[in-house]
Amino acid sequence: MDLSFKTKRAGIKNILTSKHQRMKNNKIEKALRKAEIVTFFEKHGLIPTIDAFKVSKSSIYSWRNKLMRNNGNTECLIEKSKAPIQRRKRNVSQKTIDRIKKLRLDHPGLGKDKIASLLKYCISSSTAGRVINDLKRDNTIPRTRKVSYWATTDKFHERKIKKKKKLRRKGYHPDNPGDLVQIDSVVKFINGVKRYIITGIDLSSGFAFAHAYSKHTSNTAKDFFTKLEKVTPFKITHVQTDNGCEFLHRFHDYLNKKNIIHFFNYPRRPTQNAYIERFNRTIQEEHINYNLNELAYNQYEFNLKLMEWLVWYNTRRPHQRFNQISPLKYLITNFGLSNMLWTRM
Repeated sequence: MDLSFKTKRAGIKNILTSKHQRMKNNKIEKALRKAEIVTFFEKHGLIPTIDAFKVSKSSIYSWRNKLMRNNGNTECLIEKSKAPIQRRKRNVSQKTIDRIKKLRLDHPGLGKDKIASLLKYCISSSTAGRVINDLKRDNTIPRTRKVSYWATTDKFHERKIKKKKKLRRKGYHPDNPGDLVQIDSVVKFINGVKRYIITGIDLSSGFAFAHAYSKHTSNTAKDFFTKLEKVTPFKITHVQTDNGCEFLHRFHDYLNKKNIIHFFNYPRRPTQNAYIERFNRTIQEEHINYNLNELAYNQYEFNLKLMEWLVWYNTRRPHQRFNQISPLKYLITNFGLSNMLWTRM
């Protein structure tokens, strides 16, 4: 029996534009890989297949039997939905729905947590929120809408905010210098004056940089990154930041323009930026806290002193992580970079 998947590859990919359009590409690619493994098994046998693809014997025979029962149609290898057939339905009495409706009509904007509290927690906050959404969808209670006035057309337009899905780091691990640079900010209040120090550190080499600003905008973050690119002895390919507004807009657009991947932390997870958080502590304890007057009233002088400290930090200061050698020495020793980097600093 011919189980070759090659003749059927074009047909299975057409599923994306037909009845299985909602199916993700990775499920189709997994099905094609399973068919490849079965084809390899038919040609080379069981032991070479297990060694080559690291799959179990039972999986190979299961996929082979499915293909045989379906005349070699690789569509049968696509993973089916594992969602339960009978799903739990929301059980909220009409009396409770009417009470929620009355509360929202009497007090527009009252949140789901407060409504659940007023109802003596006879329902959960999440259930109250779902009931509110159902009432909005049925136009039973008013829906809050933001509108803008366009003078050119003399009309009001509803403002619709599209939430963009942010890329997370997940299982990505850097191997070489520049593979991942974490960036963050340090905020200082000095005698009623607010100042910002944007910091960055490379995870593989420990090479760090910082610069002080009087504003905290995406323009200043972009300016910081252009300076960072000039001083780093490697090309930056990935950047990781928190979800602050200074790391959006012009900063994010600049990274996209340079084809640099931008990872965002999950909200309220500073541990995901552990390296830069530790550097922020170091730079405050060893330099910033001793130069607060210049930071507040003479930013130019502060940045000059900061550059001198960063040169010492990157070229001379011993680091316990690298067995008491500096980041630049570690770069030269372990990644074969030129000794001329010392003069660049």
